[in-house]
Amino acid sequence: MLQSLQDLFFPQSCKSCSRHLQSSEYFICTDCRHHLPLTNYHKHNDDAIKKLFYGRLNLENATSLFHFEKKGGVQQLMHNLKYRGDYKISSFLGEWLGSELSQNILYHTIDLVVPVPIHPKKKRTRGYNQVDGFAQAIAKHLKTAYKLSLLQKSKNTRTQVFKGRFTRSDEVYNAFSIADTLTDEGKHILLVDDILTTGATLEACAIQLLKIPNIKLSVAVMAIA
Repeated sequence: MLQSLQDLFFPQSCKSCSRHLQSSEYFICTDCRHHLPLTNYHKHNDDAIKKLFYGRLNLENATSLFHFEKKGGVQQLMHNLKYRGDYKISSFLGEWLGSELSQNILYHTIDLVVPVPIHPKKKRTRGYNQVDGFAQAIAKHLKTAYKLSLLQKSKNTRTQVFKGRFTRSDEVYNAFSIADTLTDEGKHILLVDDILTTGATLEACAIQLLKIPNIKLSVAVMAIA
């Protein structure tokens, strides 16, 4: 009854298409849930992301929840998450992908989930790292550890989305550092981010993580452009 009254006076809208949600719907409407462009990479052992990093990184596994399309529902989700304060979208997407990864034996060897960090100044302005909830939810479903402080971003770079690989590389490769290279020796680390375009940000983070002896590295993102 209380939920019905709340919906009456403060109707919730779909974070993807902005339509009013029904009482049985949460965060996104049923139509969007069925029509958002899922990649299903992890369901079909698709190596599309591993091929993107060919010659740059040796990845154990890699997946994305969605394909990113300009002016599409996924772009709206990402916009609400990063610029409109809807930080709970991060956990929602992590629950979605984490539930699926927990059913895939290839991800059962993950020892540690690490989010791509944002600069402290940007975090103070936004109030949160848009990837943290995503990483925490995935770690929960994989029943493994989550480590926020392992990677740090020391250079406050400008937004990198849709820049060319070489244009953005110079800005991001020296932007990250690692706090500890001994504690997590030999672990299988899952590095997670929001949007994968050229892969320069993930590569820059991976270069730091690979300073840890004998690790294995996998990648998971919310969307791939």
